[in-house]
Amino acid sequence: MNDLERTSRIRELNDAFRTSLQGGTVVMTSSVYALPETVRAQAIRQMATFAAFDTDNDPYGEHDFGAFDFCGRKWFWKIDYYDTSMECGADDPADPTTTARVLTLMLAEDY
Repeated sequence: MNDLERTSRIRELNDAFRTSLQGGTVVMTSSVYALPETVRAQAIRQMATFAAFDTDNDPYGEHDFGAFDFCGRKWFWKIDYYDTSMECGADDPADPTTTARVLTLMLAEDY
């Protein structure tokens, strides 16, 4: 697989995970969790439908980060890649059989 194909595959896997919340682990920071359930649910929807990728927030074309404004606050989400034991980074994020994806939803102030 060449670099372009690899990036395309990572982007595809990340988009599928982010939009379905399946294919990895979704976590949120404690400050997000402390918000009312309805706010959390709407923020998750904002994250799942995020499409404003550009060279500033997606320089590698992997769709692994996003930022949005909601409820008067700035929010971030980030997908990280680990090996299946969750002990170190993934060798090949394009290979879902050897990669554990973790999507974190946070307030910008948590970063």
